[in-house]
Amino acid sequence: MDQDLKDRLLLPPRAASNGPHRRGKPAAPGGGGGGGGVTIDVHGLKKRGGGRRSWVRVDAATGAAEAVEVAKPALMRRLDLPARDLRLLDPLFVYPSAILGRERAVVCNLERIRCIITADEALVLRDPDADGGAAAEEAVRRYVDELQRRLVDRADDLPFEFIALEVALEAACSFLDAQAVELEAEAYPLLDELTAKISTLDLERARRLKSKLVALTRRVQKR
Repeated sequence: MDQDLKDRLLLPPRAASNGPHRRGKPAAPGGGGGGGGVTIDVHGLKKRGGGRRSWVRVDAATGAAEAVEVAKPALMRRLDLPARDLRLLDPLFVYPSAILGRERAVVCNLERIRCIITADEALVLRDPDADGGAAAEEAVRRYVDELQRRLVDRADDLPFEFIALEVALEAACSFLDAQAVELEAEAYPLLDELTAKISTLDLERARRLKSKLVALTRRVQKR
């Protein structure tokens, strides 16, 4: 990535904040401090919502990948995206999978693949500090590797956006399929045990498995 592109993407360092917010204890009745409520710890929300985020950038022309830090305001200006579109990608919030087609970019939230695709590049969000960070990092690595392979081996004239979106959809389907296989591997032996002998423990296990299956079915139906 040339210096001019980096200058457009990366914001200057943010000024130091006034210090982290802390969760406080309720004030004593009649005491000072206004209403005796609980101070909400919003420091993390502000930092994650507006600060720089780590992305993997895949160049459409060469397939080269590099780690970059891009601030949310910079993305909004550069790609003419509203804040609500980028909020869809924030791992801090839980949103159903979605693909948003905008004039200059496609915003994708597909299971563990959260990315912004343009005609020139794909920006794949990394969030190593989130729950399941190692698995999410592996999902991002596989996506980038597969996208690079498709760009090298492609034998048609499909636009880059279609290729990147196709790889993201395949990654989401593979993830859901793997979860279904795990549930099957646990459910069939349990059903065999219940056929031979019914026990309270096995019934509770069957109930938990059914809840997982219903949740997975709903996720698939929303995709």
